[in-house]
Formats: sequence, structure tokens, C-alpha cells
Amino acid sequence: MNDSGTKSIVDRVLQVLACVAKAGRPMGAKRIASQVGMPLSTVYRHLAVLKKWGLLQEHMTSGLFAPGATGVQLAWGFDQNSNLINQSRDEISALVERTGESVGLLVYSNEQMVCIAMEECNRSLRCSFTKGRAHSLMHGASAKSLLAFLPAELRQRLMQEQLGDSPQCLEALEKEIIEIRRNRFATSDSEVDLGVWGVSVPLISHDESLQGTITLMAPSLRVGSREAELISLTRKAGSRISNRF
Repeated sequence: MNDSGTKSIVDRVLQVLACVAKAGRPMGAKRIASQVGMPLSTVYRHLAVLKKWGLLQEHMTSGLFAPGATGVQLAWGFDQNSNLINQSRDEISALVERTGESVGLLVYSNEQMVCIAMEECNRSLRCSFTKGRAHSLMHGASAKSLLAFLPAELRQRLMQEQLGDSPQCLEALEKEIIEIRRNRFATSDSEVDLGVWGVSVPLISHDESLQGTITLMAPSLRVGSREAELISLTRKAGSRISNRF
């Protein structure tokens, strides 16, 4: 088999793996086949390979598929060796201590936003952002701060695919993106979780490449007159992290 054929098979196997990983819950083979656009027989062959390597597991009673134990090893290795996490960890902890609010570290991955680290404060916050969970790129400060600094062609394609049937929403987001690129931070209130305010600062390296975004989250009622202070502290923390790349 030639190289292009081999790569095509690898891509398809990884597409099946990514489909299950994105779902956040066990999936059946028929649903996987529908989402990835492959014949069911092909999907079963790929699932068998992924099970063999421990990347997926099959629930014995339901026949549904979910991430396997090898994923835990990958996650541990990522936590230990991720340059972004290592360069950000102390600033995130310091920001949580200074503000008394929760702070997350998020990245763009495979057309979604993924939370790769989260340090929670000791005060209550009902927030859907948890480590490993994926979110849409169209809603909230974190998503928009990443979206704003993706390559222009990719950004336009993602926006058109997800908002193309709503011209008003698309136009409004385009205006927001211009503001975010100018200000180098984004804020939102109740866009992802009701009653949760957030400020997000993109982490941009010296060569202007997007590394991720750091986001401070707090209950809207607790922000009040502290909004300018929280924005300033988060921007300073983000700037210090960016200067390390």
C-alpha cells in the first residue's frame, strides 16, 4: 500500500477516535458511523483497532464505546509535559489567590475549544468548564478570544459553518472579533452558563501564534464594581505567560 493510502486509513481511524472523544458520553457504532460519514462495517474495523490499543473501550452490557485506559496515560503525560500548562501554572495559581475566583486554561483543538487545566477558588461557582471538556467556539469569552486569533481563513470557515444560517448572529460576532483583536481580551456574561461572568486573555507568542487563552470566571453578582480590576489582573497574568513563549 502506498503512503497516501496508509495516511488515509490513519486519518479515518483517528476520526472515529475523535468522534467518541468529543461526544463526552458513550456512543453506539451506528451513531459514530453517521457522524463520521463511513460505512458501519468500516467503523467496526476501526473500533476493533482502537479497542486493541486501549484507546477505546466497549461497554459489555450496552455495546457502547467510550475512551479507554490508554487515554488516561495520554492525559497524564500531557499534564506532566505540556509546555503551555507548565508555563502557565504559577500565574494561574497567583491569579486565583489574588482574585479569589476560578481560572481556566483553554486551547483550540479540532474545531472546538478544550479546557486543559482548571484551578477553582474556594468559593462556589456553578460553571460547565471542567478539565477535558470541549465547548463551541461561538459562545463565551474563552471561545471568542481563541476564535479571534485563529488564522483568518480557518476562522471564517468555522463561523460560516456554524452561523451561516443566521446572518445577524454572524455579523454581530464579526464585529466582536474586531474588538477582541484590538483589545486583546474578551468578556462575556451568561453566554455559556447563566449568571457566570468571564474575562479571557489570549496567549500569543512572540511570533504572533496562538497558544491558548487564560480565563477568569466568577458569578456575575460577585463581580460588580470589581470588573475593571479583574480584567486588569487577568490581562497582566496573560501578558506574563505570553512573554514566556
